Amino acid sequence: MVKKILVVEDNEQNRVLMRQIFTHHGYEVLEATDGLTGLEMARVHMPDLVLLDIQMPVMNGYMVIRELRNTPELKKVKVIAVTSFAMKGDREKALEAGFDEYVTKPINTRKFPELVKELLARVQP
Repeated sequence: MVKKILVVEDNEQNRVLMRQIFTHHGYEVLEATDGLTGLEMARVHMPDLVLLDIQMPVMNGYMVIRELRNTPELKKVKVIAVTSFAMKGDREKALEAGFDEYVTKPINTRKFPELVKELLARVQP
């Protein structure tokens, strides 16, 4: 069965890049341009993974992850923070907020698909 990835990113170039990478690797890719739309799409489409920007209009990534983790049918969905925030402590803050992984932009187009594959293979506790 094809795994479904929801990309929640307000920057069009970043969305296009992620769409190209993950469709090339055989994933179905859905896209949202803001946090609220992403949350609504997650509820409707039940993705296997969400690639979630932190800094977005309407709802930021921290607001979205809080809602995902508080929604019973979505709380176990894997979520990667994909962000330009790269200050000391940002990774830890994201993981404490409920993200499963943390990736900084610009993304490494070779390593990122491997991280996604590994994360999707992890058994949920």
